[in-house]
Amino acid sequence: MTRLLAHRLRSNLADMPRRIATADRVDRDALLDFIRPRHRATLVTHKRNGSPQLSLVTCGLGSDGRVLISTYPQRAKVANIRRNASVSLLIQSDDWDDAYVQLDGEAEVIDLPESVEPLVDYFRNISGEHPDWAEYREAMRTQGKSVIAVTITDWGPVATGGFPPEHA
Repeated sequence: MTRLLAHRLRSNLADMPRRIATADRVDRDALLDFIRPRHRATLVTHKRNGSPQLSLVTCGLGSDGRVLISTYPQRAKVANIRRNASVSLLIQSDDWDDAYVQLDGEAEVIDLPESVEPLVDYFRNISGEHPDWAEYREAMRTQGKSVIAVTITDWGPVATGGFPPEHA
């Protein structure tokens, strides 16, 4: 790279606006309002040896305020939760550099036949009304689906990345 090009690049980067990081503490109602439209998350469970197991999941906020995750009973995350119900979730926005929040909670695995109605709640939250709920319920039974329901016990600030104010 020539000196002139390197100088121009440094000058252009220095002139770019810098986004200031945020970390907003919110109450439970504001937290649920934040979670409701967001369906991408990273679930953290604990392996037998205590190390973290991370799983990318799709989630929905249930009508009872629990975070719902559709799964299969054979998955590692399910085995981990059955052994240790303490979990964390990082709820992410659709845009990579948009707001996120970390939740901590206690997870419950709900298996068939009890999982069918929470799976209906999960689907409704993410996709709205299904054209044939009887068909959906039967598909969940045929697929042997379970649901993970996370009761939120603690949460961090709703945050965005960026520069500290003194460096913006």
